[in-house]
Amino acid sequence: MTIKLTVPGMACSACANNITNAVKAIDANANVEADPKTKLVNVDTQASETAIKQALVAAGYPPA
Repeated sequence: MTIKLTVPGMACSACANNITNAVKAIDANANVEADPKTKLVNVDTQASETAIKQALVAAGYPPA
């Protein structure tokens, strides 16, 4: 399942790395594409969208 999210707080590549790590903590096999320029995060995962959103909130990057 692919989840597309907008993360306004993602400002740089370090933010993108933190987001990727937060998602991979939930699903180690997830494919994460985080683009600080567009603020878009695409996650291909087996985890639920709710779980992914909760992980991003916990990491300090709440999706819009």
